[in-house]
Amino acid sequence: MSDATDVIPPRVRLNLRQFDTSRWDHVRLRDDDIIVATWAKTGTTLTQQMVYQLITGGAEDVASVSISPWVELRYGAPVERMAEMLESQTHRRVLKTHSSFEAVPLSESIKYIYVGRDARDVLWSAYNYVTSFTDAAQKASDAREGPWPKRRVPDEDVRTYYLHWLENDNKESFHELSFWDHVQGWWDQRQRPNLLLLHYANLIADLTGEMRRLAAFLKIPIDEARLPLQVERCGIDYMRNKARGTHLDVTFKEGSASFFHKGTNGRWRDVLSPEESARCDEVAAQRLTPDCAHWLKTGEMR
Repeated sequence: MSDATDVIPPRVRLNLRQFDTSRWDHVRLRDDDIIVATWAKTGTTLTQQMVYQLITGGAEDVASVSISPWVELRYGAPVERMAEMLESQTHRRVLKTHSSFEAVPLSESIKYIYVGRDARDVLWSAYNYVTSFTDAAQKASDAREGPWPKRRVPDEDVRTYYLHWLENDNKESFHELSFWDHVQGWWDQRQRPNLLLLHYANLIADLTGEMRRLAAFLKIPIDEARLPLQVERCGIDYMRNKARGTHLDVTFKEGSASFFHKGTNGRWRDVLSPEESARCDEVAAQRLTPDCAHWLKTGEMR
C-alpha cells in the first residue's frame, strides 16, 4: 500500500452543479487504487460491489456505497471527511467517478473500469432516479450556490423525457455532461492496459463470468469455494437490503428500493414505437464511432 507516484492531475477541470473535480486534489491516491467510471445509471454500484467482494475475498458484507465515494460529488460528504475516510482504509480502495476521462487523475499504476449500457436503458433508469428524490434531498441540491441551474423534477412521462434527451443530449434534472462524448472519450482509451471496459448487459447475463474477468484484470485470485457467495452478494436484492440505513434512506422516497430499482434492461420496448427506438441508433451513429456504437448497444467488442 504505497502512494501512486506517477499521477497526472485532471487535464480538464469541472465546476458544475454536481461535479467539483478539485475534490480529487484532496485524495492521496495509491498505486493499487481502483477507479470505477461511468456516465451514470449503467451499473456503477453493481461494479463497485463486485470489486469490493473480490478485494475482500467475500469476507466483509458492508454495502459498497458506504465506503466507495463518488469523489467529485459537490454535495457529498465534506471533502476533508471523504479524504479521511479513504485514508483510513487499509484494504485496496474503490473510488467512483462520473467524470469524463480527461477530468479524472491518470496513473499507470491505478486500475480503471468503465461501464457502458444501451442509451435507452440508461435513460429509463435515469428517469426513475430523478423522480425518486425526497423533498429534503431536492432542497439540499438546490441550496448549492453557483451558476448552474436548479434541479428540476420532471413533470413529463418517461417517453417524453427520453425523446427530449435524445435530441438535446441534456436533461438539467440529471447529468450535466454529454452522454455520447463521455462514452466515446473512455472508449478511445480502451487500449490502455490498466483500463477494462464492462457492459451492463453482460453483467446481468453472466455475473459469474464477468466476476472472473474482473478478477483477472485486477490480478485477484478467485477462491472457488467463496465465489458463489460473492456473486450472491452482488445481486440486486442483497445490495438493496444492505444499503438500508445508509444515506439512500434520506435521499430517495423509498430509500434503497428507489436506488436499486429494477436492475433490468428493455423496459422501453413496450413504450417506444419502432421509429422512436431506431432514432436512438441514428443519434448514436452520428455521435459515436461505429465500433463504439456497436459496443454500447450490444456489449460486443469488435
